[in-house]
Amino acid sequence: MIDLDEFDKKIIKYLQEDASISNIELSKKIGLAPSSCLLRVKNLKEQKVIKQYTAMVDEKVLGYEITCFAKISMHPLNRESSTNFIREANKIPEIVECYTITGEAAFLLKIVAKSFQYYRDFIFDKLLSIPAVSNIDTSIVVATEKKTNLVPLD
Repeated sequence: MIDLDEFDKKIIKYLQEDASISNIELSKKIGLAPSSCLLRVKNLKEQKVIKQYTAMVDEKVLGYEITCFAKISMHPLNRESSTNFIREANKIPEIVECYTITGEAAFLLKIVAKSFQYYRDFIFDKLLSIPAVSNIDTSIVVATEKKTNLVPLD
């Protein structure tokens, strides 16, 4: 774990809220000279605290009306089948998140789909075509009550 001072925390807070903020604007908000602010951001990147800058996109505007979470069970479940599943999952753009989990299932996927028919076809054409996938338990998102990429800093 990295020890962050108050300036680093403020930098991370503002960059999490809006990564497009200019260095000058950021330096004004946190009360540091622009050169000091830029150096701190560079250090946070080098220490891998800041992994990347990205834009949050509204998937519904792009036609992906369905969001679901799918628990994937594997048989056999071993290093080879897991490695293969992860490799294949990373090739499928509709899978926007993939986690290895504990419990009865091996993986938890967050998937976006354009419709229920699209998701049905996705299951048969993509997920079930991956060797060793033995069961898919899907939960469809009815409403999103909170969605953020902000990591708490305290």
